[in-house]
Amino acid sequence: MSREIEEQNLKTIQALFAATGSGDWPAAEAMLTDDFFVTEAPGNPFAGVYRGRSALQKLFTEVVGAAGVTKMDVKQLTAGGDLVIAIVEMTLGGPPERSVSLAEMFRIRNDKVCEIKPHYFDSAPLASAVAGKKRA
Repeated sequence: MSREIEEQNLKTIQALFAATGSGDWPAAEAMLTDDFFVTEAPGNPFAGVYRGRSALQKLFTEVVGAAGVTKMDVKQLTAGGDLVIAIVEMTLGGPPERSVSLAEMFRIRNDKVCEIKPHYFDSAPLASAVAGKKRA
């Protein structure tokens, strides 16, 4: 793949983060393929495969609410071929406030996102935050 396509893929993911961060779900969904899906790993409180354009908003809303996400900071984006990797620092409200590091893999097809696969460095703080919210 050419560097120009990889640069376009980076712009697509930057735009997707901007849309989801501002709650512009129609814009976010327009950046997703019809067969879009997100895979959350086993052992994660949100484990499973989420399918369809509306799946991103449903999952995002569930994670933010259940884990008390107060901030998502994209530290770096890199692209190679049809993939973009985002290094993200997610802050979970407390008490105590927690930080969760993750790398999100985005697959691009025909200028749209067709797949997201988050990889958590340590999902224990996420699980702990979700469990704490359930007890509250």
